[in-house]
Amino acid sequence: MEATFQDLANHCIELLENARPDHRILIAVSGIPGSGKTTLGNAVYQRINKAWNNRSGTRIAAFVPMDGFHLRRETLAAMPNAEEAIARRGAPFTFDPNGLLRLVENLRKPVDSASKSIFAPSFDHAVKDPVDNDIEILPTDRILIIEGNYLHLQDEPWNQIAGLMDELWFVMVERDIARQRVIHRHIEAGIAKDECEAAKRADENDLVNGDYIVQHSLVPHRIIISIQDDQIA
Repeated sequence: MEATFQDLANHCIELLENARPDHRILIAVSGIPGSGKTTLGNAVYQRINKAWNNRSGTRIAAFVPMDGFHLRRETLAAMPNAEEAIARRGAPFTFDPNGLLRLVENLRKPVDSASKSIFAPSFDHAVKDPVDNDIEILPTDRILIIEGNYLHLQDEPWNQIAGLMDELWFVMVERDIARQRVIHRHIEAGIAKDECEAAKRADENDLVNGDYIVQHSLVPHRIIISIQDDQIA
């Protein structure tokens, strides 16, 4: 995947070079759980910064995962369908898309030397909840790689988020490969105690979400094929 990562980084830099001086380039990287979208998003933004550092010594790109917009566990527990919400955490209704939309709207505003940093939430996997204002997006961050399962959905208000992006990238993967990756991830993260429990969670939640993504997403500008190798998780 190395050549793909570098080609995508070069493409983003080219988009920036052809953009207005006050314009940020926003790229939404989506895909089903286990597709490798987080790996790809991270890799591309790092290569953008490395290439730009060789020119000017400054950072030009930031990476913003959608995970920070998970609803908190206490919020899920207070829902009328609390048991389902907790079991289905990771489904679209267990996120705060309006909060994400506000962030993207702020990132879409013109940026100049007087602009201030914008802060996005991250997700603490140890406590299993978001951390507010944990990711700083500098005024000099002109390329934003935003990653998450539902960034291409046709549903309101997700489609408004997609509409504010410069490009939509979809990471394509075979369903069986994604399933094995998700099972491995659940065991490694301690979400499931063994492969049987991890497989049950994958089949009843992650892959259900993945099927919904495939059926209800907008047409992307670019499809990236994820290969099964040690780089992708």
